[in-house]
Amino acid sequence: MRISVVLCTHTLDRYDDCREAAQSVLDQAYDDVELVLVSDGSQAVCEQFQTDYGERADTIVHCKDENSGLLESRNEGARVATGEIVAFIDDDAIADEHWAGELVAAYQDEDVPAAGGRMTPAWVAGKPSFLPEEFYWLVGVTHRGFGPNGDPDTAGEVRNTFGSNISFRRDLFMDFGGFEGEIGGRKGDANLQGGETELCARIRDATGHGVYYVPDATVAHKVFEYRTKLGWLLDRAFWQGYSKRGMEVLVPASTGDESDFLGQLITRFLPHRLKTLLSTPSTAGLLQLLMLIVFTGTVGLGYLYGIIRWR
Repeated sequence: MRISVVLCTHTLDRYDDCREAAQSVLDQAYDDVELVLVSDGSQAVCEQFQTDYGERADTIVHCKDENSGLLESRNEGARVATGEIVAFIDDDAIADEHWAGELVAAYQDEDVPAAGGRMTPAWVAGKPSFLPEEFYWLVGVTHRGFGPNGDPDTAGEVRNTFGSNISFRRDLFMDFGGFEGEIGGRKGDANLQGGETELCARIRDATGHGVYYVPDATVAHKVFEYRTKLGWLLDRAFWQGYSKRGMEVLVPASTGDESDFLGQLITRFLPHRLKTLLSTPSTAGLLQLLMLIVFTGTVGLGYLYGIIRWR
């Protein structure tokens, strides 16, 4: 099975990171990988893509005239791809060399419409000591509590994985119309996020299957310094809570996973952290326990604001 990996960018400001992401795709151990590079409305990026990759037989360069956002760019990439599977990776990520092969194996072994893997952190400026693993999802990394039955080390079906490590049977992806391009700005609301959630909810509603999670299909996500600042993380937590409420209203089939995670936080993770702190006290342990409570409350505030906005 050929797997086409779509990689999009819109500015030369992150081109070095994009090139590193592209190289990780080209270096895959699996031998039938197609790289699809999409320039989202940047002539400069288009020219650089053509210079660096235009002569490669295993790479397609697709240039859009106008900037239309990541989701529409991904849809464009899927349209020009030739693989039976279409996968997506961000321009600030690095795929493990066995990533593509692990995803393909999932389709060969399981009757699934989609497959995705684990996101691991690549701390560019060091890991913040206050950030608990339960909230790694704020920085685009697989968190404690993710996965079938809340176990990130177990393969199985989930609603969706991160957009930088997700794939679909291409024919099915096209039949469903791809990602909803306006989901990030639907009803004029740029703070609403959830493109992968929306598509995967539609697919699950129609097929009865979600995304098959493959923990060994790993992609490292670069966590730049600004993403480790407390203010940035709190802002993201608030708007993620807001988005959860918006998605409940707009895509009712997408609900459920967040409630399960909240249940785990209250009944499993919080008691475990408290017990650990009492048995082996540490400053880092206390700080992470406090921040777990703070982040949970901040997400809740965002959700409450969403109730007001999305009545």
